Amino acid sequence: MTEKPNYSLDITGEVCPMTFVKTKLLVERMPSGEMVEVRLKGAEPLANVPRSLAELGHQIISTVREDGEGADGIHRLLVRKK
Repeated sequence: MTEKPNYSLDITGEVCPMTFVKTKLLVERMPSGEMVEVRLKGAEPLANVPRSLAELGHQIISTVREDGEGADGIHRLLVRKK
């Protein structure tokens, strides 16, 4: 990861729809152009959170699986607020 996020959010213990709700609430409080790194776990949040943020116009910079995790394990999502 080359860009450093301004915020971080760990939603690995949450389930949908709270994964997106908590992420959206943080992004709404952020100034435009700043970034957040979101740690999420599971196939459903991995599919829904980035898609929903992109639909709101935010930029998905990267999605990276953490070392030692399987495909449905913990991922780090980097997002820039529009």
